[in-house]
Amino acid sequence: MAEGLLDPRTIRELAAELDLRPSKQRGQNFVHDANTVRRIVAAADLQPDDVALEIGPGLGSLTLGLLERLAWVHAIEIDDRLAGRLVQTVAERLPAAADRLTVTEADALTVTTLPDPQPTAVVANLPYNVSVPVLLHVLATFGSVRSGLVMVQSEVADRLVAPPGSKVYGVPSVKLAWYCSARRAGSVPPGVFWPVPNVDSGLVALQRRDPPVTTATREQVFALVDAAFAQRRKMLRSALVGVYGSSARASEALLAAGIDPTARGEVLDVTDFARLAAIEPV
Repeated sequence: MAEGLLDPRTIRELAAELDLRPSKQRGQNFVHDANTVRRIVAAADLQPDDVALEIGPGLGSLTLGLLERLAWVHAIEIDDRLAGRLVQTVAERLPAAADRLTVTEADALTVTTLPDPQPTAVVANLPYNVSVPVLLHVLATFGSVRSGLVMVQSEVADRLVAPPGSKVYGVPSVKLAWYCSARRAGSVPPGVFWPVPNVDSGLVALQRRDPPVTTATREQVFALVDAAFAQRRKMLRSALVGVYGSSARASEALLAAGIDPTARGEVLDVTDFARLAAIEPV
């Protein structure tokens, strides 16, 4: 097998070798365009000594692109066939980097530790059906991750970067803001994937920051976020009855936090939720 990044022909040859039929359930759409891979790696704005954490490496397109530039790559893959083939693919196509790859065969949502060196960035084409939970899990679990670039469905990208008050602002927007700032870093057309998805993809750049100052725990803050958005466009004093026990108690807590009880969750930012959670234990 030739060296270098994967192309459409190689992607199909590898899939045929593994008798792989891409699974919609696992969000398996493989990038086959080398220029796109290099654009993603460049957009991640990483340094040569960075250690990347890649979720769902698939057949290895992005893995190879990362190993061309970085000190180490940790790849987490749930599909045993793909996990097993990835090590071989890197050894064949980028042999000088074969000893700088760690492959963990597991559901990313269950991974809580990785061998050294610890990851400093998450760079991944995230499976569309679990992209938000996986991203939040990585940020919560691996404090060493300081930055990242993830590819997700375009509409998911819009939600992740949405500001308060926008139409798509919601739970993913607030929870991601607890960990980091996020911005759109470009779009990726369907034609660079195999099989071709029915939607566009978007790139989201991440930069870790300190969480809001609060005496509440992250779990308490997130419980309020979940309750506030459980029924969209509902006034907070009503949406938070399940948390505080009554509309009156919810209103008291909101007023104490300097928040209008008739406001809706869509207008609060993460610092508002953090301030509210500190008023009374959730």
